[in-house]
Amino acid sequence: MRYCRTECDLVEVGFLGLDDLPAGAAGLYLVAGVPLLHPEEQLFAAMLDGWQNQLLARNLARSTADSDRRVVRAFAEHCGTYPWLWTPQLADEWFADLRAVRHLARSTVRNYQGALRRFCAFLTDPAYEWAAECERRFGTHPIQVITEINAAAHVEDSEAEASKRAFTRVELQELFDYADEEVARKRASGRKGWLPAFRDATCLKIAYGFGLRRNEARMLDVTDFGRNPHGPEFGEFGVLQVRHGKARKGSPPKRRGVLCVWDWVPEVVEQWSTEVRPLLGVDDNPALWPSERGLRIGTSPLNRQLATYRDALGFDLALDFHSLRRSYVTHLIEDGWDPRFVQEQVGHDHASTTSIYTCVSSDFRTRTLRRVLDGTINKALGWD
Repeated sequence: MRYCRTECDLVEVGFLGLDDLPAGAAGLYLVAGVPLLHPEEQLFAAMLDGWQNQLLARNLARSTADSDRRVVRAFAEHCGTYPWLWTPQLADEWFADLRAVRHLARSTVRNYQGALRRFCAFLTDPAYEWAAECERRFGTHPIQVITEINAAAHVEDSEAEASKRAFTRVELQELFDYADEEVARKRASGRKGWLPAFRDATCLKIAYGFGLRRNEARMLDVTDFGRNPHGPEFGEFGVLQVRHGKARKGSPPKRRGVLCVWDWVPEVVEQWSTEVRPLLGVDDNPALWPSERGLRIGTSPLNRQLATYRDALGFDLALDFHSLRRSYVTHLIEDGWDPRFVQEQVGHDHASTTSIYTCVSSDFRTRTLRRVLDGTINKALGWD
């Protein structure tokens, strides 16, 4: 005997060859010959459980499996019917609604389509026997509702909105100055909020100073910094070990080491680590950015804090937390750093990805053009 949990209840399974079934197979979740009290909903729930089991067996993160499951549930609620009655037309209506009414981003729609396609592929795979089970119970079977005809194509390397850009150097300085002023204002008024404000201001600076993504920044620990033997001037903060980089599907987070390149960065980290962070009384907390209510701050508070500063300064709404990373790449390229070095710093596998992040300013282009023109003129005059 073996017991398997579904959303409905515990079902008892007892037959030979159970260990030979693929993860998520119908036989693992349904009892042969036993009538279901609510067959449609119970079978749908068992399908979702089986699919989640298959996704986890493929080594995908549970968060990915949970997200895909929510997408499928949302589609089912929209069309008001079950997978064995779904059609491509129902899918088209849903995605048209998501684009025209809810105004979801193109990449989000494509991700939703991918989740629905994977679920239908799972149901229609003979190895899992869900189609046969539907045929036996309802006289019909699920089909693939996302095909080459109605699937959103991915034709561009970057699908970010055209308005997304890096901070200019002036904007970035104004942002950091404003964050520091908020700390000073709260501290002068005697409010306890100056410590979290100091933390948030420092986190924004370090995210830019090392070109970090949001989750990479929030997941930093105090022990992630180290010395760079080739850059002793940076002291204990010459190298940052990023342990929670963007993962590929089915793989653990990608790690990388990021070298400190600007002399102001170690001073900012050291002040936070040695003077301010200890005031929070979190000696047993390894997180570099501890939260008032938990182990570490979340991505949403970071987003809101930057948006608050941005709006107070009247900056473009397109500037977000990820713009700090865009700025890091852009400013290094503008300052003449080797593109391959920049690529390694931010953890891109391909140079083309790094080039997407590069938003060189008009001032940089003007200086480059002027340098080339001056060189051409000097050469023509024989001054070289």
